[in-house]
Amino acid sequence: MDDKLELRSYGDPSLPVLVYLPGLHGDWTLISGFRSAVAGRVHFVEMAYPRTVTWSLDDYASTIEEELSKLGITRGWLLGESFGSQPMWKLIAREKFQAQGAVLAGGFVKHPFQWFMSPLEKLLRGVPSFVLVKMMFGYARYARMRYRRSPQTLATLDEFLARRRGHMDRESAQYRLQMLGQNDLRQTAMTTRVPIFGLTGILDPIVPWHPVRRWLKQNCPALRDYKIIPRADHNVLNTGMQESAQWILQWIQSAKT
Repeated sequence: MDDKLELRSYGDPSLPVLVYLPGLHGDWTLISGFRSAVAGRVHFVEMAYPRTVTWSLDDYASTIEEELSKLGITRGWLLGESFGSQPMWKLIAREKFQAQGAVLAGGFVKHPFQWFMSPLEKLLRGVPSFVLVKMMFGYARYARMRYRRSPQTLATLDEFLARRRGHMDRESAQYRLQMLGQNDLRQTAMTTRVPIFGLTGILDPIVPWHPVRRWLKQNCPALRDYKIIPRADHNVLNTGMQESAQWILQWIQSAKT
């Protein structure tokens, strides 16, 4: 398995740092539209996770810290998309990276359907590879329609499909799904002093926002705001990129004043 974490950064390093932690797919191939929407306002850092089936969340967090440090980045904002919210909470808990704020984008503390993660992972493990390939190409056709107003996203769909080929990518994604059935980061959310914000699309059956928002409001004193984006879905940073960018930039600016 490839255990190398890849990082790419964009923009003036003197601008506020925004570190994007991708979802289950594990890379930057669905974030280009949002990146364009915040261009010139933040120093944007994106990553591709290694195709590993052995890393713990602490391994993710420690390696992200190390690679950011190599870029001279030791503080900034964290943007955890779906699965990416899990290593995000670990980064906050470890306190080596100085998080100035953290945004959940379709993210969570403990998945509302955690009990279903293990059966789902086993179900996907039994799906033949040729079926998964057809599903990926089906998603690509949907994505070309869904993101037709985002040329940046359309331009990365070929890379998205290329990265989905092969058993290594499939096994690492299944392993991340398995991790979601085991992780419980509620204690970190309950005790952190890092300002926490949330974004989600109103149409999100993958991570239903209502129980996530309710738990955060009741148990996370550091929660500052939680926005529901109309007409957006689970991939809120792309399907609601302008609104997402507007809120995140506003939160970053408000923290500076």
